[in-house]
Amino acid sequence: MTEPAHDETHGGALGERLNWLRAAVLGANDGIVSTAGLVVGVAGATGERSALLTAGLAGLLAGSMSMAVGEYVSVSTQRDSEKAALALEKRELSERPEAELAELVELLHGRGLSRDIAREAAEQLTARDALRAHARVELGIDPDALTNPWHAAWASFLAFTAGALLPLLAIVLPPVSARVPVTVASVLAALVLTGWSGARLGAAAPGRAVLRNVAGGALAMAVTYGVGSLLGAAGV
Repeated sequence: MTEPAHDETHGGALGERLNWLRAAVLGANDGIVSTAGLVVGVAGATGERSALLTAGLAGLLAGSMSMAVGEYVSVSTQRDSEKAALALEKRELSERPEAELAELVELLHGRGLSRDIAREAAEQLTARDALRAHARVELGIDPDALTNPWHAAWASFLAFTAGALLPLLAIVLPPVSARVPVTVASVLAALVLTGWSGARLGAAAPGRAVLRNVAGGALAMAVTYGVGSLLGAAGV
Protein backbone atom coordinates (compact mmCIF):
# COMPACT_ATOMS: atom_id res chain seq x y z
CA MET A 1 0.00 0.00 0.00
CA THR A 2 1.14 3.52 -0.75
CA GLU A 3 1.52 5.72 2.30
CA PRO A 4 -0.44 8.98 2.13
CA ALA A 5 1.54 12.13 1.60
CA HIS A 6 2.13 14.27 4.66
CA ASP A 7 3.07 17.92 5.13
CA GLU A 8 5.61 17.49 7.92
CA THR A 9 8.46 18.81 5.78
CA HIS A 10 6.49 21.94 5.11
CA GLY A 11 5.29 22.50 8.66
CA GLY A 12 6.92 25.90 8.96
CA ALA A 13 5.41 27.13 5.70
CA LEU A 14 2.00 25.74 6.68
CA GLY A 15 2.18 27.43 10.09
CA GLU A 16 3.11 30.73 8.47
CA ARG A 17 0.17 30.51 6.05
CA LEU A 18 -2.21 29.76 8.91
CA ASN A 19 -0.89 32.75 10.86
CA TRP A 20 -1.53 35.00 7.86
CA LEU A 21 -5.03 33.57 7.45
CA ARG A 22 -5.83 34.12 11.13
CA ALA A 23 -4.52 37.69 10.88
CA ALA A 24 -6.69 38.30 7.80
CA VAL A 25 -9.80 36.95 9.56
CA LEU A 26 -9.13 39.10 12.63
CA GLY A 27 -8.48 42.17 10.48
CA ALA A 28 -11.74 41.66 8.58
CA ASN A 29 -13.56 41.14 11.86
CA ASP A 30 -12.18 44.43 13.22
CA GLY A 31 -13.30 46.21 10.06
CA ILE A 32 -16.81 44.79 10.34
CA VAL A 33 -17.33 45.61 14.03
CA SER A 34 -15.73 49.05 14.15
CA THR A 35 -17.38 50.33 10.96
CA ALA A 36 -20.74 48.79 11.85
CA GLY A 37 -20.65 50.47 15.25
CA LEU A 38 -19.79 53.79 13.64
CA VAL A 39 -22.42 53.83 10.89
CA VAL A 40 -25.19 52.40 13.10
CA GLY A 41 -24.41 55.09 15.68
CA VAL A 42 -24.65 57.79 13.04
CA ALA A 43 -27.87 56.20 11.72
CA GLY A 44 -29.33 56.56 15.21
CA ALA A 45 -28.77 60.31 14.98
CA THR A 46 -29.60 61.00 11.33
CA GLY A 47 -31.04 59.30 8.27
CA GLU A 48 -29.12 61.36 5.72
CA ARG A 49 -27.29 59.10 3.29
CA SER A 50 -24.48 61.63 2.77
CA ALA A 51 -23.74 61.73 6.50
CA LEU A 52 -23.73 57.94 6.72
CA LEU A 53 -21.48 57.61 3.68
CA THR A 54 -19.06 60.24 4.97
CA ALA A 55 -18.86 58.66 8.41
CA GLY A 56 -18.48 55.16 6.98
CA LEU A 57 -15.74 56.12 4.53
CA ALA A 58 -13.89 58.09 7.20
CA GLY A 59 -14.05 55.11 9.56
CA LEU A 60 -12.95 52.71 6.83
CA LEU A 61 -9.95 54.80 5.80
CA ALA A 62 -8.91 55.71 9.34
CA GLY A 63 -9.23 52.13 10.54
CA SER A 64 -7.46 50.52 7.59
CA MET A 65 -4.59 53.00 7.71
CA SER A 66 -4.27 52.60 11.48
CA MET A 67 -4.17 48.82 11.13
CA ALA A 68 -1.59 49.01 8.34
CA VAL A 69 0.69 51.44 10.18
CA GLY A 70 0.42 49.52 13.44
CA GLU A 71 1.20 46.22 11.74
CA TYR A 72 4.12 47.76 9.82
CA VAL A 73 5.66 49.20 12.98
CA SER A 74 5.13 45.99 14.94
CA VAL A 75 6.54 43.67 12.28
CA SER A 76 9.43 46.05 11.53
CA THR A 77 10.40 45.89 15.20
CA GLN A 78 10.23 42.09 15.09
CA ARG A 79 12.33 41.98 11.91
CA ASP A 80 14.93 44.33 13.40
CA SER A 81 15.14 42.09 16.48
CA GLU A 82 15.57 39.00 14.32
CA LYS A 83 18.32 40.63 12.25
CA ALA A 84 20.11 41.83 15.39
CA ALA A 85 19.97 38.33 16.89
CA LEU A 86 21.36 36.82 13.68
CA ALA A 87 24.18 39.39 13.57
CA LEU A 88 25.10 38.63 17.17
CA GLU A 89 25.05 34.89 16.50
CA LYS A 90 27.25 35.35 13.43
CA ARG A 91 29.78 37.31 15.48
CA GLU A 92 29.81 34.69 18.22
CA LEU A 93 30.35 31.91 15.68
CA SER A 94 33.33 33.82 14.31
CA GLU A 95 34.85 34.63 17.69
CA ARG A 96 34.26 31.36 19.60
CA PRO A 97 33.24 28.54 17.27
CA GLU A 98 34.05 25.74 19.73
CA ALA A 99 31.84 27.22 22.44
CA GLU A 100 29.03 27.67 19.96
CA LEU A 101 29.40 24.07 18.82
CA ALA A 102 29.19 22.89 22.42
CA GLU A 103 26.11 25.05 22.92
CA LEU A 104 24.45 23.49 19.87
CA VAL A 105 25.25 20.02 21.19
CA GLU A 106 23.56 20.85 24.49
CA LEU A 107 20.51 22.27 22.73
CA LEU A 108 20.09 19.15 20.62
CA HIS A 109 20.70 16.95 23.66
CA GLY A 110 18.02 18.87 25.52
CA ARG A 111 15.59 18.03 22.72
CA GLY A 112 15.95 14.33 23.36
CA LEU A 113 18.98 13.19 21.39
CA SER A 114 21.67 11.18 23.09
CA ARG A 115 24.84 13.16 23.66
CA ASP A 116 26.81 11.23 21.02
CA ILE A 117 24.14 11.66 18.39
CA ALA A 118 23.66 15.30 19.40
CA ARG A 119 27.38 15.95 18.87
CA GLU A 120 27.38 14.20 15.51
CA ALA A 121 24.30 16.12 14.40
CA ALA A 122 25.74 19.42 15.63
CA GLU A 123 28.99 18.84 13.75
CA GLN A 124 27.16 18.01 10.54
CA LEU A 125 24.83 21.00 10.85
CA THR A 126 27.77 23.30 11.62
CA ALA A 127 29.75 22.01 8.63
CA ARG A 128 26.78 22.61 6.35
CA ASP A 129 25.72 26.06 7.62
CA ALA A 130 26.57 27.02 11.18
CA LEU A 131 24.56 30.25 11.25
CA ARG A 132 21.41 28.62 9.90
CA ALA A 133 21.74 25.76 12.37
CA HIS A 134 22.04 28.09 15.37
CA ALA A 135 19.32 30.39 14.04
CA ARG A 136 16.81 27.57 13.81
CA VAL A 137 17.76 25.52 16.85
CA GLU A 138 18.82 28.25 19.28
CA LEU A 139 16.86 31.30 18.15
CA GLY A 140 13.86 29.72 16.44
CA ILE A 141 14.42 31.93 13.39
CA ASP A 142 14.48 30.91 9.73
CA PRO A 143 17.06 33.23 8.11
CA ASP A 144 15.41 32.68 4.72
CA ALA A 145 11.94 33.68 5.90
CA LEU A 146 12.25 36.81 8.01
CA THR A 147 9.01 38.64 8.65
CA ASN A 148 8.13 41.25 6.01
CA PRO A 149 6.56 44.46 7.39
CA TRP A 150 5.19 45.55 4.00
CA HIS A 151 3.39 42.25 3.49
CA ALA A 152 1.90 42.52 6.98
CA ALA A 153 0.82 46.13 6.43
CA TRP A 154 -0.88 45.44 3.12
CA ALA A 155 -2.57 42.30 4.46
CA SER A 156 -4.00 44.23 7.42
CA PHE A 157 -5.08 47.14 5.22
CA LEU A 158 -6.89 44.89 2.73
CA ALA A 159 -8.48 42.68 5.40
CA PHE A 160 -9.83 45.64 7.36
CA THR A 161 -11.10 47.33 4.19
CA ALA A 162 -12.87 44.17 3.02
CA GLY A 163 -14.58 43.80 6.38
CA ALA A 164 -15.53 47.48 6.62
CA LEU A 165 -17.14 47.56 3.17
CA LEU A 166 -19.97 45.28 4.28
CA PRO A 167 -21.57 47.53 6.92
CA LEU A 168 -20.82 50.62 4.82
CA LEU A 169 -22.73 49.28 1.81
CA ALA A 170 -25.46 47.80 4.00
CA ILE A 171 -26.17 51.18 5.61
CA VAL A 172 -26.18 53.36 2.46
CA LEU A 173 -27.84 51.17 -0.19
CA PRO A 174 -31.21 50.16 1.34
CA PRO A 175 -34.11 52.62 1.82
CA VAL A 176 -34.20 54.59 5.06
CA SER A 177 -36.60 52.31 6.91
CA ALA A 178 -34.53 49.19 6.19
CA ARG A 179 -31.02 50.53 6.73
CA VAL A 180 -30.46 49.58 10.35
CA PRO A 181 -32.17 46.16 10.19
CA VAL A 182 -30.30 45.22 7.00
CA THR A 183 -27.00 46.38 8.45
CA VAL A 184 -27.51 44.54 11.73
CA ALA A 185 -28.52 41.32 9.97
CA SER A 186 -25.63 41.52 7.50
CA VAL A 187 -23.07 42.27 10.20
CA LEU A 188 -24.23 39.48 12.49
CA ALA A 189 -24.12 36.99 9.60
CA ALA A 190 -20.60 38.13 8.72
CA LEU A 191 -19.52 37.83 12.36
CA VAL A 192 -20.79 34.26 12.44
CA LEU A 193 -18.60 33.53 9.42
CA THR A 194 -15.47 35.23 10.78
CA GLY A 195 -15.92 33.66 14.22
CA TRP A 196 -16.32 30.21 12.69
CA SER A 197 -13.35 30.73 10.34
CA GLY A 198 -11.07 31.96 13.12
CA ALA A 199 -11.97 29.03 15.33
CA ARG A 200 -11.41 26.49 12.58
CA LEU A 201 -8.03 27.97 11.69
CA GLY A 202 -7.05 27.77 15.35
CA ALA A 203 -8.37 24.19 15.61
CA ALA A 204 -10.86 25.28 18.31
CA ALA A 205 -14.54 24.53 18.76
CA PRO A 206 -16.45 27.16 16.74
CA GLY A 207 -19.49 27.47 18.99
CA ARG A 208 -18.02 29.70 21.68
CA ALA A 209 -15.97 31.72 19.19
CA VAL A 210 -19.07 32.47 17.12
CA LEU A 211 -21.08 33.37 20.21
CA ARG A 212 -18.37 35.75 21.49
CA ASN A 213 -18.04 37.35 18.08
CA VAL A 214 -21.76 37.88 17.57
CA ALA A 215 -22.32 39.08 21.14
CA GLY A 216 -19.48 41.59 20.91
CA GLY A 217 -20.65 42.96 17.57
CA ALA A 218 -24.26 43.16 18.70
CA LEU A 219 -23.26 44.99 21.89
CA ALA A 220 -21.13 47.48 19.93
CA MET A 221 -23.99 48.27 17.55
CA ALA A 222 -26.54 48.52 20.35
CA VAL A 223 -24.42 50.93 22.37
CA THR A 224 -23.52 53.20 19.45
CA TYR A 225 -27.08 53.21 18.12
CA GLY A 226 -28.37 54.13 21.56
CA VAL A 227 -25.87 56.96 21.91
CA GLY A 228 -26.61 58.19 18.40
CA SER A 229 -30.35 58.14 19.03
CA LEU A 230 -29.96 60.13 22.25
CA LEU A 231 -27.76 62.72 20.55
CA GLY A 232 -30.13 62.94 17.60
CA ALA A 233 -33.13 63.42 19.89
CA ALA A 234 -31.22 66.12 21.75
CA GLY A 235 -30.50 67.89 18.47
CA VAL A 236 -26.72 67.57 18.84
